Amino acid sequence: MRFALTIIFLASLPQAYAAESTATITSAHTQVQLGPRPYALIDAMTPSALKDTLLACGDKEVKAHSFSIGHRGAPLQFPEHTRESYLAAARMGAGVLECDITFTADKELVCRHSQCDLHTTTNILQTELAAKCSEPFTPAAHGKPASAKCCTSDITLAEFKTLKGKMDGANENAKTVADYLRGTADWRTDLYAHQGTLMTHAQSIALFKELGVQMTPELKAPEVKMPFKGMSQTDYAAKMIEEYRQAQVPPSLVWPQSFNRDDVQYWIDSHPEFAAQTVYLDDRDSDLLFDHRSPRTWSPSMKALADQGIEVIAPPIWMLLDLDQDKKIVPSAYAKAAKTAGLKIIAWSLERSGPLENGGGWYYQSITEAVKHDGVLMQVLDVLAQEVGVIAVFSDWPATTTYYANCLLAPDKKELKQK
Repeated sequence: MRFALTIIFLASLPQAYAAESTATITSAHTQVQLGPRPYALIDAMTPSALKDTLLACGDKEVKAHSFSIGHRGAPLQFPEHTRESYLAAARMGAGVLECDITFTADKELVCRHSQCDLHTTTNILQTELAAKCSEPFTPAAHGKPASAKCCTSDITLAEFKTLKGKMDGANENAKTVADYLRGTADWRTDLYAHQGTLMTHAQSIALFKELGVQMTPELKAPEVKMPFKGMSQTDYAAKMIEEYRQAQVPPSLVWPQSFNRDDVQYWIDSHPEFAAQTVYLDDRDSDLLFDHRSPRTWSPSMKALADQGIEVIAPPIWMLLDLDQDKKIVPSAYAKAAKTAGLKIIAWSLERSGPLENGGGWYYQSITEAVKHDGVLMQVLDVLAQEVGVIAVFSDWPATTTYYANCLLAPDKKELKQK
């Protein structure tokens, strides 16, 4: 028997949450269930001591763990940033859930990965609201791909709530809207994509409180000119924090994120109670000269980031890894420099690349020669945890990171208990 699958999630509800919130959770939402995927990944590993260790953990009791972050929920199979996706991630033991944040035409905060992704992540093109999209659907023709552009800022909050979430994707060869929406990658599924319930930021906070998880909101870059109807970038960043205050969420349970260092610096300077867990999402690789093996190409330096008060940095997985002369996966120069500067590290994102064959794709670009099959994923996770020393990993299927954390990591330092 591999792992007990009836561990009650309420046992890990944070002390800071009011006891009455537990009454709203049904039993169907509160059990940690790993399912078969972690075992399939372990079975795919080549023989090794790590594989033996992971197999030997099959009978351990499993609990939610903050090492396991639900990246947009559980979008490997459920539409991202929907209630269904978040519930699936929580059931898989994600101790932290993410709401990417953008805003509507009436300046209300909602959970979407991008301000202008409604045409690929929702059914908006099949509704009357399609008339409000920034760019209408245009079918593929004369060598040009099908296209559309629908933004949260095109519609009001009330209108946003009428939409349904779908698996992210679009068919660029489509001649019709129906065909355009059939763009789900063949290694994902549309099986659960018919009734995706979109979430406002405030609704996500309420749900996460009920589930007893920590929260990591990411302030997404606006795709409209700021200020927007009088709302400046600082107002936008402040509004996000204010919604946690209004919901009486302790700062110790919130990990604010942004790729924009100005947002990060604003939170550190103006909301110091959130500073220790404010996360800089590292996009320095957007500089064409960036090389994760060469510190002189990093601007600013790791030390400069730490001197600005940044305590947590979050790069993509590939930046943290390299291959030694024997083609063994090892920590990169980037990873070592971040640790030397005293920065905590969070990595993103596992389970986002499809089958790990022929190099694994973008997230594994620094270790392509070592990535030949799905079993390498658990090896990558082990190097990140044990050698790089990451404190958490985003995953599109949190059961995998939950399994690993329960097997090879200590329990959460912050013991989360029901009041």
